[in-house]
Amino acid sequence: MVQQYLDAALVKARYKTIDNPESFVGEIPECPGVWATGSTIEECRRTLAEVLEDWVLLGIRLGHPLPPHA
Repeated sequence: MVQQYLDAALVKARYKTIDNPESFVGEIPECPGVWATGSTIEECRRTLAEVLEDWVLLGIRLGHPLPPHA
């Protein structure tokens, strides 16, 4: 169930290139504060997935409402 939520949220991720040593940045607009960078798009996606998982688990622990992802 949690993995389905994470997968649905990651579908909504947005990525862009930036002029920085970390060439890519990704974010999930519906999840405030969930963003990541990476030197490749694959690295950025992996890091974003880790950040999202931590964000969701902390939100559950603290009793925060999570945005719906369908």
